[in-house]
Amino acid sequence: MPSATSAACVPFASSSKALQSSSLFSLSSLSPRSWITTFARNSILSVLEDAITNGHLTISDPEGTHYYGRYQKGCNDVHLKIVNDNFWLRIMLSGDLGFSEAYMIGDVEVQDLKSAMNLWLENQAGMEDTLSSAVARVSSAISGLYNSFLGQTRSQARLNAIASYDQSNNLFKAFLSKEMMYSCALWDDAEGGVRGDLVSGPFPGDLEAAQRRKIHHVLRKARVQPGHRILEFGSGWGGLAIEAAISFGCEVDTLTLSIEQKTLAEERINAAGLQDRIRVHLLDYREIPAEFEKAFDAFVSIEMLEVTCWCQTYNTYFKLVDFALKASGATAVVSASTFPESRFSGYQAEDFMRRYMWPNSCLPSATALITAAQISSQGRFTLEGVENHAAHYPRTLREWGRRLENNLSQELISKDYPALRDHADYDAFKRKWQYLFAYAGAGFAKGYITCHMLTFIRQNDTPERCD
Repeated sequence: MPSATSAACVPFASSSKALQSSSLFSLSSLSPRSWITTFARNSILSVLEDAITNGHLTISDPEGTHYYGRYQKGCNDVHLKIVNDNFWLRIMLSGDLGFSEAYMIGDVEVQDLKSAMNLWLENQAGMEDTLSSAVARVSSAISGLYNSFLGQTRSQARLNAIASYDQSNNLFKAFLSKEMMYSCALWDDAEGGVRGDLVSGPFPGDLEAAQRRKIHHVLRKARVQPGHRILEFGSGWGGLAIEAAISFGCEVDTLTLSIEQKTLAEERINAAGLQDRIRVHLLDYREIPAEFEKAFDAFVSIEMLEVTCWCQTYNTYFKLVDFALKASGATAVVSASTFPESRFSGYQAEDFMRRYMWPNSCLPSATALITAAQISSQGRFTLEGVENHAAHYPRTLREWGRRLENNLSQELISKDYPALRDHADYDAFKRKWQYLFAYAGAGFAKGYITCHMLTFIRQNDTPERCD
């Protein structure tokens, strides 16, 4: 799961424009916090006058209601209600990260979060055009005051806490399908396609069918046969490994860094009677043992690379894949959320995803991964296939969101995290996940992030028998 953007989402006007509605004399009579808040509010509202050219935005707070863009019947009409004026400071200081924090903590109420994400993406060019060096100077000048105004508050402590409440198996059971695949499903006509849930569904079992299709697609691309040995980086809860053993007759060595995932995966493996064919290793992929050398017929990794590998380690990743796979007749399938080439950078600033979901994660581009595979294997890999599954992700995220709403309860999650017995903490935690599903869904739907699956075969191997 990925970051939809890598730039701040709300740029600001120059200080002269921002202060048109408030004289320096009137501001000088305010407390420092009130002065900064008023400045931030005026700056942001001023920018929006020029930035919103697609759709319509209504912002209301205790000081009044403001309208931006042009309302037309059927347009994307977004309403924001500012509940706490900390909202303006968060946006001024932290851009899109600040907006996510304001939403999670309840500083802003959003009538339709998905529409809000779409409105920003549809007006991104206008937002970025208004970003000036004056903003950087303003943000730099006041960022040192952040802790004074926000850093030590109960709200900020709550945000810091919920960033680490994502190791609960009960949480993921609440919204994932039965085999617990935490990755993009593949939708087909049987479920109405990628928009079937919006047109005629959803129906019970849709997500399970689409996730099973994804697993089988990956394993067919890996060209596995009965008796083959598979290496998997990123166990999840054992869904792919179990299906590989049951339906394809394979043995699997799978790696995870999560004790919770390993425990539940092994419970499910034992329940299926597969403990002699699947081994779950609590192990960093960079520490695979010497006996793994040239021991595997296939390698698979589904949406693990982007959350555990920094951009500078892609070569190491593929060097180890090359190390573990047999010299011939072996296949590697790697799936990852990605940036389009035009948006990829080795430096990716902190945003909602990297702060609250996957710290230190880095989205690759398909080209970056292909290049790393070629260099690190010294040409021993041949690119056999490239697929972009991005169109399948928004529905996957919508399905997860519905299940979260139906199945997650404060009583359930507080068994793992007693602090979430506090209603405000629980509400912030739940809104984090709601934000994730809307944020990522808009990014995939608008093409700002992609989801590539790459298949590599050994040099001189043929994709399939052809003579």
